[in-house]
Amino acid sequence: MLVTELSGVDSPTSFGWLGHLSLVAGGLALAAHRRAPIAVLAVTGVCALGYQAVGFDVPVVAYLVAVYAAVRAGHRIVAVAGSLLMIAALPLVLLASANAATVGEALAQSRDALQLAWLIAAGAAGEALRQAERRADEAERTREETARRRADEERLHIARELHDSLTHQISVIKVQAEVAVHLATKRGEPVPESLFAIREAGREATRELRATLEVLRDDGTSPPPGLDRVPDLVERAKSTGLEATLVVEGQRPDLPTAVDRTAYRIVQESLTNVARHAAATTASVRIDHRPGALAIQVDDDGEATPDTASVPGVGLLGMRERVTALGGRLHAGPRSTGGFSVHAELPVERTS
Repeated sequence: MLVTELSGVDSPTSFGWLGHLSLVAGGLALAAHRRAPIAVLAVTGVCALGYQAVGFDVPVVAYLVAVYAAVRAGHRIVAVAGSLLMIAALPLVLLASANAATVGEALAQSRDALQLAWLIAAGAAGEALRQAERRADEAERTREETARRRADEERLHIARELHDSLTHQISVIKVQAEVAVHLATKRGEPVPESLFAIREAGREATRELRATLEVLRDDGTSPPPGLDRVPDLVERAKSTGLEATLVVEGQRPDLPTAVDRTAYRIVQESLTNVARHAAATTASVRIDHRPGALAIQVDDDGEATPDTASVPGVGLLGMRERVTALGGRLHAGPRSTGGFSVHAELPVERTS
């Protein structure tokens, strides 16, 4: 626009520098049309009136772009009101600055500077693009909701298939093994180790299958279990005859959901292993909130010794995977004084 004006006739007034400044300012203001469309609309309008007042016969192109940007951003009423104000103000500015001798001449010059057809086209283009962007956003949101719904349906389908195909068969195996062990014990016959292995495997498979089904059926509407429910785990362990204690140290910060849930799962799996495999009478749970870390330790006085060969099961492997995924550390093994110990440290980012 500046080059267009400079290539024409000389400015008829002594304020040519003001017109040049207005032309440049109106163009540069468009750089902020996405962040502040209303402010850009006002600035370009004032600049257009400024260089028209000093006699520059240049179309108000920057203002048209600002109208487009404002409508695209959803400010249709502001754009219409500003345009009506510009249509009325341009002839008045031309008359006041003596750049037009009569009202008819002022209307003709303002019509040339601000073409009504181009003004409507700019607003229509902005509205068309705004509608297109809104439809695209709606389509994307619909696709995400459809994909999420299909994933939920597939997860429930897998849960039903697992329940129908595996639960019954595993239950039969477990019951048959329990009956065989009971009858052999009742008759005073030696019970084969294979029967004990089958019984324990059936119990473990039932527990793992139940946990898997709970995960598959979780729709995310209920809050995941966290440290708030650890006392319930300790009380449940006491109900089995285990002397369990819980010690919590430090001031608990706002923990990320993943850390909170992992801590709960570590305590849950550790106490479950104590009740099932350790033959222990006591167990202690210690949770220590440290600066930048959460430490969890579960000890028992079971039959494990330093010489005992430790074979990690599915539960310990799952714990290790959870802790490693969060960037933490896990140590699980027999204690030097007897019994088994699980110690985990999870990093916690402090929020200011």
